[in-house]
Amino acid sequence: MLKRSSYLLAPVSLLGLLAFTWPLFIPESNFFLFQGSNTKWLAAAILPIAILLFIFEINYSGLDAKSVALLGVFAALICALRLLGAGAIGIEPIWFLLILIGRVFGPNFGFTLGVTSLFASALLTGAIGPWLAFQMLAAGWVAMFAGYIPRKVSGKLEIFVISVYAIIATQFFGILMNLQLWPWLIGADSQLSYVASGAVIDNLQRFALFHLATSLSWDIPRAIFTVILISIAGKPILVALRRAKVKLEKTSSGPGIQQKVA
Repeated sequence: MLKRSSYLLAPVSLLGLLAFTWPLFIPESNFFLFQGSNTKWLAAAILPIAILLFIFEINYSGLDAKSVALLGVFAALICALRLLGAGAIGIEPIWFLLILIGRVFGPNFGFTLGVTSLFASALLTGAIGPWLAFQMLAAGWVAMFAGYIPRKVSGKLEIFVISVYAIIATQFFGILMNLQLWPWLIGADSQLSYVASGAVIDNLQRFALFHLATSLSWDIPRAIFTVILISIAGKPILVALRRAKVKLEKTSSGPGIQQKVA
């Protein structure tokens, strides 16, 4: 049976997906949330929900005290890695660790880690703005879906599958972040511009051109760098994470802890 906290992932993800993709299917409107100067309110609506997810995850026994402590350690590591990659084009070491942790500890833990670690690192780097909630949700999804990789995959095949997933996930992150910026970043008079009330297929074509023109120099190095790190360090880190998980399960009290962490 699904944990209560699991049910929170669907509405939060649905709201986040709507916030990312609404320009593609919502017609031109005078509604204040759909005006460029007010787009920050979309993020403001998502951010409290994302944080509440973490609170409910704890309060409804999705995570126990030891799991929360481990979550804090992982978040601190990711914050440190983000500082190492700050300002470098595509050199972002946080993704390989987020993916590996999500793989071992499961979708709920991975999503919570993605949300909290991006929030904490933004506080450290001063990268706080309307884009933050979108980054938090996208990072949460990257770690969450890594938790859905089949458990029976192991050995060299596991590293290969995780690497393929890393390529898809890092590109997915870049696409999402571009999508939330696209309607406001350029004017309305170019071939790359968002056209309010335009046909979905036309706006998709415009967005594809915009994405290819602006983000390949970030997205491709991000994917390559993440795969290199997974190939070099993935196996020993997976072993260490699984040992930490087993130790956590043994030292935590109460029935069903394995389901809580996995």
